[in-house]
Amino acid sequence: MAAWSLWAVQRRVQRLLASHSRIWLHPFSTATQRTAGEDCSSEDPPDELGPSLAERALRLKAVKLEKEVQDLTLRYQRAVADCENIRKRTQRCVEDAKIFGIQSFCKDLVEVADILEKTTECISEETESGDQKLTLEKVFRGLSLLEAKLKSVFAKHGLEKMAPIGDKYDPHEHELICHVPAGVGVQPGTVALVRQDGYKLHGRTIRLAQVEVAVESQRRL
Repeated sequence: MAAWSLWAVQRRVQRLLASHSRIWLHPFSTATQRTAGEDCSSEDPPDELGPSLAERALRLKAVKLEKEVQDLTLRYQRAVADCENIRKRTQRCVEDAKIFGIQSFCKDLVEVADILEKTTECISEETESGDQKLTLEKVFRGLSLLEAKLKSVFAKHGLEKMAPIGDKYDPHEHELICHVPAGVGVQPGTVALVRQDGYKLHGRTIRLAQVEVAVESQRRL
């Protein structure tokens, strides 16, 4: 009887130990399997999603580059159009300058023409009356007024008459007509006489002065 009781106690102890061993081993194995499964699942997707992400990035980059190309093309077309408009406006300005560049000068010359016309009318009236002396006086006053007005117009627009007498001969400003003997107080190689006045516009010679140049007697032509 005592032997049977000892054997029963040993069986119960073995069962308890077996039950406790199953309780500790089961959670460990389950956690281990879950961790292994998660590791596998976390490693597998990158192998499958990698190429698709790269393709998507390339497509986005291509769209961005295409948009930049369109923007640059539009800017280029606008720049070309602006340059063409500027060229046309500049060309019109140049053409207008050619046509109307002397508008102010012509307007001042009209006043000279008015003086000349009035002088001519006065001369015609006095000629009919027969008083020649009075006619000549009015002609002289009219011509003097005309000359003064012309000088004023020329000065206003930068047109200057050259006075080369006594100056050294300069082929860029003077046109040599002939040589004359150098007189008293006249240096050889200088302008002794002006046949036709020369003019400068803002310092640039627009008409050469026709001159006679003094030389030594033996070099006279």
